Amino acid sequence: MGNSITTKLPPLELVPRCETAKFMGTWFVVGNKPTYFETNASNAVERYTLLVGEEKSHDVDIDFQYNDGEPTVGKLKSLPQKGWVVGDPAVSSKWKVSPFWPVKLDYPIIELDDENYEYCVIGYPSRQYLWIMSRLPTMKDDTYDMLVKRCVEKHGYDSNIRKVPQKWTSEEREKRGLTSKEVPDELQCAPVHSK
Repeated sequence: MGNSITTKLPPLELVPRCETAKFMGTWFVVGNKPTYFETNASNAVERYTLLVGEEKSHDVDIDFQYNDGEPTVGKLKSLPQKGWVVGDPAVSSKWKVSPFWPVKLDYPIIELDDENYEYCVIGYPSRQYLWIMSRLPTMKDDTYDMLVKRCVEKHGYDSNIRKVPQKWTSEEREKRGLTSKEVPDELQCAPVHSK
């Protein structure tokens, strides 16, 4: 018998409260420990829509779109997902998501701007994945650095977190159906033309 050592990570500490309705809307992925699908993603955007009614099979529709490779010129890809709020459906920070049936993954909300919901961090129990998200395609460096530090010191992640390129043009904004509130004109760059 070999001497195998298994490291058991402590459970992630979830935010104490996340108002589901307030969390809905558009989020830009500005940093991540990517899944296989996201390793080369840019202009990554997630849109959350709360479902209502008795006949629903899940609680939240998640529309995840990104450019594969360079922002604005990389191929646009989409990965629609279904979300379930675990526990109190109005205020839980413990979710499950499914990118495809029958897979259901933990989706714990571990950091959140609890006043204005301007940023959030979604973790993963094994610490293999992580998403730092913002309501705008940019995040102040001090806020981003604070969130990375919390992920390392509080949640047990390593500091190898990828910054996701977010470079927008009015054409890309329009193609994605985003508004000038979500991608303000002053955050846009000059158009890049593919060769």
